[in-house]
Amino acid sequence: MDNLTHSLVGALLGQAGLKRKTGLAMPTLIIAANIPDIDAVAVLLGGDQHLALRRGLTHGPVAMLLLPLLLWGIMLWFDRWQSMRGTRPEKRLPVHAKWLLALAYIGCLSHPLFDWFNSYGIRLLEPFSSQWFYGDTIFIIDIWLWIALVAGVWLSLRGERRGTPNWRMPALMSMFAIFLYIAANGLITGRAEQLTGKAVQSQFGIVPAMVVANPVPVQFWKREMLWRDSNHYGQGTFSAPDAVMLDPKIGQHRMTDVSALAEMSRDKNAKAYLFWSRMPILREEQRGSSKVRILTDQRFGNPMVQDRFRVEVPAPRTAQ
Repeated sequence: MDNLTHSLVGALLGQAGLKRKTGLAMPTLIIAANIPDIDAVAVLLGGDQHLALRRGLTHGPVAMLLLPLLLWGIMLWFDRWQSMRGTRPEKRLPVHAKWLLALAYIGCLSHPLFDWFNSYGIRLLEPFSSQWFYGDTIFIIDIWLWIALVAGVWLSLRGERRGTPNWRMPALMSMFAIFLYIAANGLITGRAEQLTGKAVQSQFGIVPAMVVANPVPVQFWKREMLWRDSNHYGQGTFSAPDAVMLDPKIGQHRMTDVSALAEMSRDKNAKAYLFWSRMPILREEQRGSSKVRILTDQRFGNPMVQDRFRVEVPAPRTAQ
């Protein structure tokens, strides 16, 4: 998910009552909810190599063990440093080391959980396994999730400032609403994939090996449907509860072209892309007197984003 969502999740956990457990609870929760994204520095590598590094090692079990410990140590040092300088806020609660460590783990673990909900993918077991996991439940930037998170944080903060005894209740209600929203979206995705698989088989006589219900912005009741078998791929749309519409055009993804894939894997960017891609498509284009091979991913076929998720490699010259 986007970092605003992760930050709001940390803040909501604090407003649900965890902020009263120890000093520095709220900043610890918010920072912990974002800290696995330190792998964003991979974009400095250039090209498409960063795709193979994102949502991997810093989102896996080793990082989930070590990153909270690192943050915990920094926050304890910061509190002591302010105390020695005489700049520690008087209203700050005493720092309880055990509670601060627990909150660092809670905030950090919320990050891979919410990242798993979208279709970008996450390697939850890295470095022990490089398998990608996909939730296909909510869009990577979900406005309805924002609304629920902001409402829960803001209403509970307002109640707290007014001295309302049950100031935690809006945050708790927001958490419950978010749980129901995610669960409902999971059911929509499951229904969409089931009906689309049957529709592909009925309309084209193809039993798809993979059907993906790709969440779309704002319209949470709809999905962009993507399917493929060993040679072909296609797409369509789904609208809850049961409206499936398939695009009559079918393409060939060419993922069985062993020689072309072997040649592309010699290029470091193409190799990284193939590792990252879930639904790769290989095609060739003529560029003047030469050809280029292009790798794209079905999940990111929208013209607004497709240029960010593609890699080009010159095709080898063939003898005349």
